[in-house]
Amino acid sequence: MSSRAVFLLAATALALPLFAQDAAIKKVPARYTSPASGSEMYQSYCASCHGAKGLGDGPVAPYLKVAIPDLTTLSKQNQGVYPAQRVAQVIRGEVGVKTHGVREMAVWGPVFLSLNNSQEPVVRMRVANLTTYIETLQAK
Repeated sequence: MSSRAVFLLAATALALPLFAQDAAIKKVPARYTSPASGSEMYQSYCASCHGAKGLGDGPVAPYLKVAIPDLTTLSKQNQGVYPAQRVAQVIRGEVGVKTHGVREMAVWGPVFLSLNNSQEPVVRMRVANLTTYIETLQAK
């Protein structure tokens, strides 16, 4: 098997949980992470597309139809204020993101619910900690 084929296979395996939607979530479970660790969740659920530093340069990004947003510029795009509520809403799938087109970004709210036996307080903690971690990625 060629190295390109191996890479595509690995990238596909990484991306499958990212594209799990609604009923498909139960078929392609995400890897369990600590709800208390925004960093661990980011590396497990976000970095394959957004990159380890949030620059939109993850290993799966070149294979997607739409450019992945640079998460380090969210504050800059919002007059220097980190849009925490909006980030949380995007993570949960409560609002769409124009650059994602037809819902290419995974909706993590239902995934987090499935990881935590539908315990909404734990889902809120996951979203809050992931949102806070993304804030640490903001360009200074």
